[in-house]
Amino acid sequence: MSQITRISISVEEELLKKFDCFSEEHGFPTRSEAIKSIMHEVLIEEEWTKGIYVAGSISLVYDHHKPGIVQKLLKTQHDFCSEIQCSQHIHLDHDNCMEIIVLRGTKERIREILKRLRQIKGLKHVVLTMTTTGKHLH
Repeated sequence: MSQITRISISVEEELLKKFDCFSEEHGFPTRSEAIKSIMHEVLIEEEWTKGIYVAGSISLVYDHHKPGIVQKLLKTQHDFCSEIQCSQHIHLDHDNCMEIIVLRGTKERIREILKRLRQIKGLKHVVLTMTTTGKHLH
């Protein structure tokens, strides 16, 4: 386990009040946990900016009755076998399905699969969640 270091910061009182409200609304137990979470977000964004080996997930929603959509999704995913770690298929209702695709690789390859998926007509929603492999955070 890493050593914990205490720090002190100076901020305007109004900013601190807003941050405390933010922390409480988002369920952080302490200011420290909220600040650590924000620090991790910034560092993950930096990993993506620098193009370090990254991870993420793509969530998408579609009507599985649309002709050809399932085949196009499968073909696209098979083109990225080395980046796709796993996927999960969820039946939202009689018509709509959700897929979550977990990825690991270079940012270029992950952005390429995102682009290719977005080109499939009939998808109702496609979103990338950027995260990290965790190697560069501690």
